[in-house]
Amino acid sequence: MAGVVLITAGYSADGKYSNFLATQVPLKIGTASLPPGQYVFGWHRVKDSLQVLFYEAASGRYLGEVQASRDETRRRIESFQILTPSEHSLMLIGRFGFHYELAK
Repeated sequence: MAGVVLITAGYSADGKYSNFLATQVPLKIGTASLPPGQYVFGWHRVKDSLQVLFYEAASGRYLGEVQASRDETRRRIESFQILTPSEHSLMLIGRFGFHYELAK
């Protein structure tokens, strides 16, 4: 699996997509079941968390969402980071993180 931050300045999606994710293994993230493929996702603030929404990259079809909680334990802040399943099965957007599972 790999992910990048998209440059969205002036982008017609109006901030809907902020990140790109490609996976060769099926994933379960919140209410989204993602088979191997390519996905885009975006987020917006909800009180002290982020609501992260996932879409199919090719069609823009909505697939599901997850709440990302503020992670106060991280000292180093990066725009987007994927921690491996052997570490924490966690994806981080800045100071906010959400768990993912390898689906069967």
